[in-house]
Amino acid sequence: MVKVGLFGAGYLGKFHINNWLEIQEATLIGFFDPNDETAKEIENTYSLKRFHNEDELINAVDAIDVVSPTPFHFAICEKAIRKGKHVFVEKPMANTVEEAQQLVKLVQESNVKLQVGHVERFNPAFLAANQFDLHPMFIEVHRLAQFNPRGTEVSVIMDLMIHDIDAVLSIVNSDVKHISASGVAVMTETPDIANVRIEFYNGCVANLTSSRISMKKMRKMRLFQKDAYIGIDFLSKSTEIIKLKGVEDANAFAFDIETPSGVRTIAITSPQVPQVNAIKMELMEFVKAIKNNSRPIVNEIDGLRAMEVAHQILEKIYHNLSLK
Repeated sequence: MVKVGLFGAGYLGKFHINNWLEIQEATLIGFFDPNDETAKEIENTYSLKRFHNEDELINAVDAIDVVSPTPFHFAICEKAIRKGKHVFVEKPMANTVEEAQQLVKLVQESNVKLQVGHVERFNPAFLAANQFDLHPMFIEVHRLAQFNPRGTEVSVIMDLMIHDIDAVLSIVNSDVKHISASGVAVMTETPDIANVRIEFYNGCVANLTSSRISMKKMRKMRLFQKDAYIGIDFLSKSTEIIKLKGVEDANAFAFDIETPSGVRTIAITSPQVPQVNAIKMELMEFVKAIKNNSRPIVNEIDGLRAMEVAHQILEKIYHNLSLK
């Protein structure tokens, strides 16, 4: 049984608590949150022990779950790793690339597991798409959200786009060659809307748009490759694949089209989407990595790579703004 301590019992922290209580291989020992009002609500709702000292909670558990605001991630994670505790930390894993690099170094020097909470990797629609042989050459992503003060201590890049940066990096088997980016701060002091073009050495190009000041929500990824188009809707948790029909597509909806090289048959399929709770699944995978001494699915290197790209994007945006 893995004993877990939670840091940060706010909006997202409550989702984590509910899921930890359903995971049989783990026991939620208690939580740390400096907000007395929040802490009292958690104590009354879940009868969960509140720890008033970070070290006391770390010492009482095998692993910690860090759901506190981003600026606090590094200090909590560093303290836990130095004490030999496993770490699950919400994205982004740290506030700066330098902090993330230090955490990677600490993890590699210690016999601990660190998993980063890039929850979209466990989104049912993304899991369904990954059953297909993905080798895209063009990717288009839109992640739009209505304005919410929660999370605005960081830019839209670190708040929203980093989900898609991580997802794209996990799909494209190539290093980043060049990044172009533009963004605008509308409601806050940091960019609230941004458009980014990431070019990879293998020729793949990814266009990412993120906004937290939109009138409607959208979380879609479109993958284009030589033999197929794959559409992923993270919000509706649905996946669509359109490709030239093969023998394996006997039950697909199909139609013929005229092309310069003759008539081709197009097959449209909607692969079965697994009915999973993404947050619960990522926490369960974290526990599994601890118990099996295996590599977490979204490990510290993945978290660092996403942060490095995100900060390159921010540097491009701020550079462009300084020229105006």
